Amino acid sequence: MANRGSLRANGVGQTKICQFKLVLLGDMAVGKSSLVLRFVKGQFDEFQETTIGAAFLAQSVCLDDTTVKFEIWDTAGQERYHSLAPMYYRGAQAAIVVFDITKPETFDRAKAWVKELQRQASPNIVIALAGNKSDLAEKRMVEYEEAQTYAEDTGLLFMETSAKTAMNVNELFLAIAKKMPKSDAQNPTHAAHNRGVNVHGSEQQPRSGCCGN
Repeated sequence: MANRGSLRANGVGQTKICQFKLVLLGDMAVGKSSLVLRFVKGQFDEFQETTIGAAFLAQSVCLDDTTVKFEIWDTAGQERYHSLAPMYYRGAQAAIVVFDITKPETFDRAKAWVKELQRQASPNIVIALAGNKSDLAEKRMVEYEEAQTYAEDTGLLFMETSAKTAMNVNELFLAIAKKMPKSDAQNPTHAAHNRGVNVHGSEQQPRSGCCGN
């Protein structure tokens, strides 16, 4: 029940619907798909299949008087798909760059993704850095303080997460939602897309869907 409530921030009388494109980037096997599955469906699969190209899902977050609908593109981490990434982050209003706290090379790769986004993505894109697999803290190779300092220096949101235990997964998406522009002038898709997109259907998302609670 706590997870359901965490997607609502004083959520009463939602009147406005804003829709944003969000892309996940990071090395393979850092847990991007698992984070999305946990957020959208409240589930975790220990043997999550490798993403081929990209996968699309959708989910909403309810703030005070606004429903933020995320169109989520979960991109493949394999190097051979790198050239396809701009197709997914182009026009995205938000991005989550994921690394595995037990593998320092994935943190280096995350830094490269951040540089690419800052150079080529939308100038006002909201970028979050997720240090995933915090449930494996005893195997940690990337210190929390190191990642936090990097995030502060580069203007990123930062949280350590665990798709397995659900730690900070909903909180991460909620923090991003709070930073998104809510006015019609800043979000021209608001009026045109107020029907939203939901691939799985709300009836399959009882743990994460907020507005039906």
